Amino acid sequence: MWRVTISSYVRDGLTFDVIDSGPADGDPVVLLHGFPERATCWREVSPILHEAGFRTIAPDQRGYSPGARPRTRLGYGAGELVEDVVALIDEIGRPVHLAGHDWGSAVGWGVAAKRPDLVRSWTAMSVPHPVPFARSMKGPQRRKSAYMAYFNIPFLPELVAGRDGRMERMMRGSGWDDGDIQRFREEIIDYGALPGGLGWYRALFLAPRVGRVSVPTTMLWSDRDVAIGRTALEGNENSVTGPYEFIELTGVSHWIPTKAPQAAADAILSSIAKAG
Repeated sequence: MWRVTISSYVRDGLTFDVIDSGPADGDPVVLLHGFPERATCWREVSPILHEAGFRTIAPDQRGYSPGARPRTRLGYGAGELVEDVVALIDEIGRPVHLAGHDWGSAVGWGVAAKRPDLVRSWTAMSVPHPVPFARSMKGPQRRKSAYMAYFNIPFLPELVAGRDGRMERMMRGSGWDDGDIQRFREEIIDYGALPGGLGWYRALFLAPRVGRVSVPTTMLWSDRDVAIGRTALEGNENSVTGPYEFIELTGVSHWIPTKAPQAAADAILSSIAKAG
């Protein structure tokens, strides 16, 4: 079946690159990457969804696409990130199944809460709804999130990342191997995407309130996640008014789409099944 493939789309003068693949007649699944990764982090998840009959659309988000890199942190507010995804769904032209990992999960919660008319199902990976996450910062999660303060230091993270410094050591400690480090150097540092990716952290003070989510939701979390502790998910179900499922992976690090692609795809398919 013929269809127009989306290779990019434009919002407010910014151009976002997109990987659009899978069956021409498949229901669309939008996949949102986290930090510091791009749409390619879904490279092993997408084929599984294609085999199940779904089309996948994975954008390089704000700060990562070369044509969508605002110069100041004011351009990276969560409200803008949400509207970027809304614009992509408008480009697709129909409601979608939505999934996100890490920062992509944080954005996806905002999209699902604000525009349930555009989201048929929602699959969050690693990062819970902002309300329980903020509450958990009063406890052990605060220590796990200490790196956010480091990312807010002007210029320093970019400088040391380019010199095989602290950021790469941090990523190795979170579960990355040599291949992941090489991909980070090529797809993030050499591509010029690191300053924009860090802009998301530097604009945290602009984050709007996120309401409860009414669409079918699956929360996928892994027990070896060094960035998000189990306490951050306490009460997460109270942020969802629709069908909710929590899945815990054992022996898996924070990087679910690349380290456990089958589990990631299965969670997305579980959400889709609840949507009917």
